[in-house]
Amino acid sequence: MKLPSLFRRTPFRLTLMFVALFAAAASAVLAYVYVASASEARARAEADVRREVGVLTAIYRERGLNPLNQALVERILRGGPYLYILLDAEGEPVTRSLNITPVEPRPDDPPERWEAFRFTDTDEAGRIIRRQALGVMVRLQGGELLFVAEDIGDTEAYLDRLTQALWGAMLLVVVLGLGGGLLISRNLERSMSRFNTVVAAVKGGDLKARAEVRGSGDELDELGAGLNGMLDRLEASMASIRHAGDAIAHDLRSPLTRMRAKLEVALIDAEAGRIDANDALQMALAEADELLKTFNTVLAIARLQASREPQTEVFDAADLAGDMAELYEPAAEDKGLEFDSEIHRGLMIRANRPFLAQALANLIDNAIKYTPPGGAVMLRARRRSSGQVEFSVTDTGPGVPDADRARVLDRFVRLENSRTEPGSGLGLSLVAAVAEAHKGRIYLDEGPGVVDDTGPGLRVALVLPPAE
Repeated sequence: MKLPSLFRRTPFRLTLMFVALFAAAASAVLAYVYVASASEARARAEADVRREVGVLTAIYRERGLNPLNQALVERILRGGPYLYILLDAEGEPVTRSLNITPVEPRPDDPPERWEAFRFTDTDEAGRIIRRQALGVMVRLQGGELLFVAEDIGDTEAYLDRLTQALWGAMLLVVVLGLGGGLLISRNLERSMSRFNTVVAAVKGGDLKARAEVRGSGDELDELGAGLNGMLDRLEASMASIRHAGDAIAHDLRSPLTRMRAKLEVALIDAEAGRIDANDALQMALAEADELLKTFNTVLAIARLQASREPQTEVFDAADLAGDMAELYEPAAEDKGLEFDSEIHRGLMIRANRPFLAQALANLIDNAIKYTPPGGAVMLRARRRSSGQVEFSVTDTGPGVPDADRARVLDRFVRLENSRTEPGSGLGLSLVAAVAEAHKGRIYLDEGPGVVDDTGPGLRVALVLPPAE
């Protein structure tokens, strides 16, 4: 039979374990207290009996048997905790306060023979009771036997009451422990049910469900806050994924439509003999390559926006800037542009190197693409006075009007002066996404001014926080 869920909870099992450990410890303490108390009572009784035996044997040595007998009679009549038996050399009773002989004499008895025994007595109400006693039998010089015992019934009764009290206390602790365990388990089950309800809701597709945080600051509140933070992150990620999917579907619709139209025109021209079929295929491949490049760029932007925090590493931004300058300098020279770089060393940043390299490549590529021959492109990497690291690409091209500088960071935005150049309008969108993912900023400013009747040029700066 399966136990109720309350009894299968970890707090209740832990409570049972601690109660069992406490019961074992309490039993050990109880046994120690009983043994120690009983040993102490026996040692005290032995000491009392030895003193009494010492007094009586002294009377016997100094004055003989009759004075000893007289002393025993007086003690018996006076009453007290001691019990006496005096036997003559033949083993016959001379004086006794016990109706039994607890120790039967034997020829090979040692000088002292201790014995614990029970005897009958009457209480104040006249009832017969049995009491515990501890005594010793000694042989006198004349062969007589003297037995002296002490009534330890009161001590035994005290030990019994102590034992009962300890057992009762242990039983009470066990009962209270089990009750406390049930109460704690019930409260924890109620608290955990809140989390189970949220988990079930999320499994059912409700990403808005959140755990209640009571504000007590305990570990359950910490768990609830952590769960809510995780769900916030999950909801944001799912929203980003949905947004990315919608964006990709929306953003690629126009390029696909344009590609289809161009292919249809190329097919008509090829059938009419105006162009060669091979040229039509080449146009189709070029359009497909451009579309694939657009798709990869859109996907990269979506990945950046969905991941929030891309995988990063600490490296010197100067190395990356140097590599990009070395890569694009030949392309600039082929177009008749002057390409220069100004790179400071020791620009340590924490970033995703491939994404940052793609962003710099887009900036330099745009500068080379839109700067007329005879112009200049400058790549800089430096540390700002605020400690931030800045990459900037400055050109002497047509620039971007103030009214359009915010708009060109959106996807598929192309200005009138860039219509003649190939592209999809995603270059600066990717740079903006890289800046946002790295908690940086992108700035567009006017360039160095008119160069050979061309300009005012454009300066694009990508600013990132330094490595901590």
